[in-house]
Amino acid sequence: MGDVFKALADPTRRLILDELAERDDQTLFELCARLANKHAVASSRQAISQHIDVLEAAGLVDVRREGRYKLHRINTAPLEPIVERWLTRPSSESAQERGTP
Repeated sequence: MGDVFKALADPTRRLILDELAERDDQTLFELCARLANKHAVASSRQAISQHIDVLEAAGLVDVRREGRYKLHRINTAPLEPIVERWLTRPSSESAQERGTP
């Protein structure tokens, strides 16, 4: 879980995930162009590639090859334990914490 938090700590990586959530299967070039045009991110392709590597190591991005292209896709599975641990509570637990039946 620590890798996920480390990956999410960087604002550029969060923007990459935002872009992949909006549209899957993007190449590095497409991601760089969208980040530059929509978010004014002036990072080099090498820097964006390194950010993608961190996201991939954390399991937040899946990469597949199609011919000579590497296509990137968001993977939300590593976020599920975080949601279950801190954001999802059974309704009976919530009522007990509030002191209501």
